Amino acid sequence: MAERLQGQHALLTGAGGGIGLAVAAGFLAEGAACTLVDLSPVPSAGVAALLAEHPQRAAYLGADITKVDRLPALVDNAAQRFGSIDILFNNAAVFDLAPLLEASESSYQRLFDVNVKGLFFVMQAVLAQMVAAGRRGSIINLASQAGRRGEALVAHYCASKAAVISYTQSAALAMAPHGIRVNAIAPGVVDTPMWAEVDALFAKYEGLALGEKKKAVGLAVPLGRMGVPQDIAGAAIFLAGAESAYITAQTINVDGGNVMS
Repeated sequence: MAERLQGQHALLTGAGGGIGLAVAAGFLAEGAACTLVDLSPVPSAGVAALLAEHPQRAAYLGADITKVDRLPALVDNAAQRFGSIDILFNNAAVFDLAPLLEASESSYQRLFDVNVKGLFFVMQAVLAQMVAAGRRGSIINLASQAGRRGEALVAHYCASKAAVISYTQSAALAMAPHGIRVNAIAPGVVDTPMWAEVDALFAKYEGLALGEKKKAVGLAVPLGRMGVPQDIAGAAIFLAGAESAYITAQTINVDGGNVMS
């Protein structure tokens, strides 16, 4: 099963840490060339380590995916190094929460700019290149269990991830005639650095001690623990490779049993 992605070029957004970094490491271990994209103009320590380990197959580009007019150039720059893109792991996202009556327009704008607008137009730019190159590719959008249901404190974020699921279905139908598959992954609670921010917000609005929410959500998972980024990497490798050749328009739950579908 080694090197299932040999000879393929993957572009990953939100690759600076957490899930994005773990998926990049997984893709590289499977033989892919990877363009890692994140907001910072310089790579994170984790990305720098991957670049040093795979100097011939890994490159970094700093970019703001909300700057839609710059995305075609981003995709072209990636292709100049490793050729046309075969796989997109569309992962960049932000989080926020607040009581419904306090949910602000600025929070709404930030969440939808990154999680929906940025994700859609990155996908569009990559798909345009795939179609022009005649490539049969795989798009993997990062949704969330939050996109499966509403939550009282998390209205904007839940809605943004529900939009990801909907765009995944629409794009899959549009791209099927080109042999391009479009799927999504809906993680549950995953232990990444972002959870410090999430936990602090729940502590603020639910009157909890720091760390209490994180512990509670982990214990509530049927498999008895929070996920780790490598759990998502396994699903991403599967969706990127030939083993999932007859799967499209699906959002796969990787959540320890939190959501049943």
